[in-house]
Amino acid sequence: MHAQPAPAKTDAEARPLVRYRVWDLTTRLIHWALVLLVVLLFGTAEWGWLSMRWHFYFGYAVLVLVALRVLWGFVGSDASRFAHFVRGPHAIAAYMRGTLWRHFGHPVSHNPLGALSVLALLALLAVQGISGLFASDAIDTFGPLSGRVSDATVRLMTRIHEINQTLLLGLIGLHIAAVLLHALARREEHLIAAMVTGYKRLARDPGLRFIGIGGALLLAAALAFLLWAVVRWGQAVAAY
Repeated sequence: MHAQPAPAKTDAEARPLVRYRVWDLTTRLIHWALVLLVVLLFGTAEWGWLSMRWHFYFGYAVLVLVALRVLWGFVGSDASRFAHFVRGPHAIAAYMRGTLWRHFGHPVSHNPLGALSVLALLALLAVQGISGLFASDAIDTFGPLSGRVSDATVRLMTRIHEINQTLLLGLIGLHIAAVLLHALARREEHLIAAMVTGYKRLARDPGLRFIGIGGALLLAAALAFLLWAVVRWGQAVAAY
């Protein structure tokens, strides 16, 4: 019997991979800042690092960064825009079957499943930060907006804060496992390294447009001021 010939490679598979810039500095800084802040938030809440005052400061920073990342998903560099990587059910199913991978090669930014993970993480971080503004341990830790709502609402938001923490940690664990899976099983360019350097190895030049960090800094400053005003408004109740 004669051995069956190996299937011919597609155009995407046949091309040599070349390093191209994909992630802008803004997206990379937001990503790693959120990683650090999640660790600090868990450490201050569960392991007694620093004081709970710092827990709130870190939470404020998360809210600003999440809001900035959402805005950057509409006005930022091409690869950071949601329209660039968020796909519908058909593309997700195709990617899971492997057909999308074979025909189109390495994804430029997030793959369809990774896009869902990004959206879910941003949503859970937002829920965690917003609920924390109203949460309280009913002893000596009170969210800055807890005085503006009823006791029942405070209890509800505190419960949401506790449950959402478990969901968030679970999704983070799943996200890390997915990154390792793609690095080992899919033989995709190491995603962690790409988020550090901003470059990925691709079969073709994606022709992406990049926006400098200046606009992002202005947005961050505006968001930080808005959050500061809301927190001050909430804390003003305690002054009376």
